[in-house]
Amino acid sequence: MSEDRTDNELESTVSSDVDIEEDDSDDAFKLRVPPSDGLVRRWYALHAHSGQEGTVREMLLNSAQMAGLEDLITNVFVPMEQVAEMRSGQKKVANRKFFPGYVLVQLPLHPEKYPELWHLIKDTPGVTGFIGSRTSPVPLEDKEVADIIEVMRGEKERPKPKVAFEEGERVKIIDGPFANFLGKIDEINADRGSMKVMVEIFERLTSVEVEFWQVEQV
Repeated sequence: MSEDRTDNELESTVSSDVDIEEDDSDDAFKLRVPPSDGLVRRWYALHAHSGQEGTVREMLLNSAQMAGLEDLITNVFVPMEQVAEMRSGQKKVANRKFFPGYVLVQLPLHPEKYPELWHLIKDTPGVTGFIGSRTSPVPLEDKEVADIIEVMRGEKERPKPKVAFEEGERVKIIDGPFANFLGKIDEINADRGSMKVMVEIFERLTSVEVEFWQVEQV
């Protein structure tokens, strides 16, 4: 993290609703070097069920190794940042997910053209799909991924997330127990990637919390 943070900011307590993992390791964030096989590789974002991002990462890596596809799934990581908090009077460093619900994977361009790879990813429990269409994932911008990697390595501060939604906006829930319900956004939590939507259930307005990827604008 940047050294221009104040001591008060570093010692602030992390909210209990944030996923964190203690980091006692001095190992820097590392990526595998893609093999020299002539394939063009790009980064893609996978939607994953909240809280299962780390499990999805491990399953993808293990399944790829068992299937002999580890060179096609070159790298997989969950975007994390280091935060400091006070526990029992001592400063602890922890890792926190800053794009909840997303796992980044480095794959050959047009992964949908590799049937075995495509089915391995789509059939992984906890994966709900790629960013992009159902049949043609859209790769991330290289600069965007480079910035995320710099945050992972502690070389820069995490940028403020861009929010495409606004409070009061009408949306349709497309995933989860409230799929196909229409409602208005009541509250947005950009850091957690979630929002509260007021929907009508049994003729009463009810607030339900969903993640950004679970809704679409109408």
